Amino acid sequence: MSYKIVVDSCCELPENLRQDRRFERVPLGLEVGEYCRMDDETFNQAEFLRKVAEYPKCPKSSCPSPERFMESYDDSAEHIYAVTLSSHLSGSYNSAELGKKLYHEKHGEKQIHVIDSESASGGETQIALKLMELEEAGFSFEKIVEKIEAFRDSIQTYFVLDNLETLRKNGRLSGVKALVASTLNIKPVMGADKGEIIQRSQTIGIKKALGKLAELAAAEVKNPGERRLIITHCNALARAQQVKEQILAKAGFKECIIMDTRGISSMYANDGGVIVTT
Repeated sequence: MSYKIVVDSCCELPENLRQDRRFERVPLGLEVGEYCRMDDETFNQAEFLRKVAEYPKCPKSSCPSPERFMESYDDSAEHIYAVTLSSHLSGSYNSAELGKKLYHEKHGEKQIHVIDSESASGGETQIALKLMELEEAGFSFEKIVEKIEAFRDSIQTYFVLDNLETLRKNGRLSGVKALVASTLNIKPVMGADKGEIIQRSQTIGIKKALGKLAELAAAEVKNPGERRLIITHCNALARAQQVKEQILAKAGFKECIIMDTRGISSMYANDGGVIVTT
């Protein structure tokens, strides 16, 4: 059976899949004052980070319209899957669901399933790659829906950021009871719980925070030999490599993928952020 995997642009796709016709990336919008861009192939991370650093207020994002998702579903593929960033962080999931409803109203029945990743960035990548595996293995649409929801619930997300201001100002830290002053150089190690951001630990300095992140990721993964380690970073390849080495020294994964963040993930992670999903 033919299939298509639609992802919003918070999902980082490995380079070998960016032009793959089985995938379509639906862009969110980025706004830094008067600087407005779509998070598509024209995104320039260095330019964007410079604009964010110069702008005194908080950058913003806008989710794709339901009509844009509907267009992505209008395809000859028999099975369509849409993967969105956490519904606690964006309206992308609701737009994807409304797009599904609009498609059915206009074109009739089609097997379409929308997945709230309850994560972001590499968490969405984990789901997209798993969907591809399940389809290539020949499972039925119904069985894939069942398996992918269970897989989504098993994903662990961790991240360490140099700067939490974007998340804080955009009200995305409601699950965190207290954050210490950045002037003390205390770095929280963050995670996700059903799509909401939580604080897992805290340390003095970024090096120790990354070490704690690696420790948690290695200790909490189940059956690492059957899973991927995905590390995304915002202009911080050396940090990502450090985290990779620390995790793999303690747990052996079937594959490790490191990717730089695109627009939406860069907006939330800020320069220097590292995100790990297992």
